[in-house]
Amino acid sequence: MIPKSVCVYCGSRPGRDAAYSDAAEALGTAIASENWRLVYGAGDVGLMGIVARAAQAAGGETFGVIPTHLLAREVGKTDLTHLVVTETMHERKKVMVMNADAIVVLPGGAGSLDEFFEVLTWRQLGLHDKPIVLLDSEGFWGPLKALLHHVVDEEFADRSLLDYVQSAESAHGVVEILRRALC
Repeated sequence: MIPKSVCVYCGSRPGRDAAYSDAAEALGTAIASENWRLVYGAGDVGLMGIVARAAQAAGGETFGVIPTHLLAREVGKTDLTHLVVTETMHERKKVMVMNADAIVVLPGGAGSLDEFFEVLTWRQLGLHDKPIVLLDSEGFWGPLKALLHHVVDEEFADRSLLDYVQSAESAHGVVEILRRALC
């Protein structure tokens, strides 16, 4: 039986603040401790590598998805429980979401934002009903949350858009949200 799976989007860099790495490590450990499977971008660099190594160290299952053109750049992690190599980024994102029961977004760059907005749009369009949680380490996602409120306030989206995204300041907070959503 496949355990509940949590898709984690995060940076291929560690970021400026060590708290981001700490949050990634805590989340990877927590996912494994809950007997959930980590679904992520299969890289062994930045926050991606940290979350995966932490999940593995805690005995968790890992499901990585990486496109061929990023195998070298993101140092594709080959010691995962499952590794899927796709042809394109679009396939990568689809495989990740299709193999997850929830999505968590840690600090990251343009790629993490792209992934976040795609799953948010898919949720808004009714293509999935999976929980989306921002791990708002050190207030990293504050500007994004303000932007989402601005979009709603300016009537470019219904207020229900805000209900599709939850936020927690720590891995523990994320786990509390996911326990309610996945059980």
